[in-house]
Amino acid sequence: MEKLSISDLNIVLVEPSDTQRKIISGMLTKENVKQIDSAANIAEARKLVDLHGADLIVSAMYFEDGTALDLLKFTKEHPSFKHIPFMLVSSESRTSKLEEFKQAGVAAILPKPFETIHLHRALNASLDLLNTDELELDLFDVHEVRVLLVDDSKLARNHIRRVLEGMGLQKIKEAENGAMALTLIKDESFDLVVTDYNMPEMDGRELSEFIRFNPETSHIPIIMVTSEAANSVHMANIQQTGVNALCDKPFEPAEVRTMLAALLSD
Repeated sequence: MEKLSISDLNIVLVEPSDTQRKIISGMLTKENVKQIDSAANIAEARKLVDLHGADLIVSAMYFEDGTALDLLKFTKEHPSFKHIPFMLVSSESRTSKLEEFKQAGVAAILPKPFETIHLHRALNASLDLLNTDELELDLFDVHEVRVLLVDDSKLARNHIRRVLEGMGLQKIKEAENGAMALTLIKDESFDLVVTDYNMPEMDGRELSEFIRFNPETSHIPIIMVTSEAANSVHMANIQQTGVNALCDKPFEPAEVRTMLAALLSD
């Protein structure tokens, strides 16, 4: 199947401000996007997606008839639209508000205003989700790599699974928290663990410590996915538990590809 480029993308732009719609449309056009359908609210956006589908949704956060989270959940829970990448554009800076989108599997979060370089990176991250490209490994058949994916958010698991499957990984087991993951690890063998940090019952730090300090599992590479700053003191402490790599949410395919190539080639 021929890969999509930026110029092939059919984008639904959802923005309540006429001025902001024109600004963002202009920036998308400069990036060589050819087809942009605009909506001023959630209802109009859903109608556009229902009628024509989309390759990417670019949305502000707040509308008179709801929030971008309503639109995101509509697409992620709809069988025909769940694979549409979603890009949030917002001046919202509260961690609690942005966390919901990170957990729901957005492709990118851009601030308002954003720079061209940020938009270009976000568009490429969205393309990586749409274009599958199998990972080539020296020591493994990528189809046979056994992955344990641990996250308490089903939407987040779906997003991460999609990224991994796009790289050719097929044997993926899921767990909702560290405690469930331990049950699977005791009964099965895995070549890679991808885990969220914040989870109920047993979080990613506790799970990583168990894996690393148990002789039977200490060799398994661990990628921890977190919405917390990777350079924070807190996350530096997490790395001391033996996590091999930290990955930010949103979960960018290019970054993950580089991590997997390094971890599974050693």
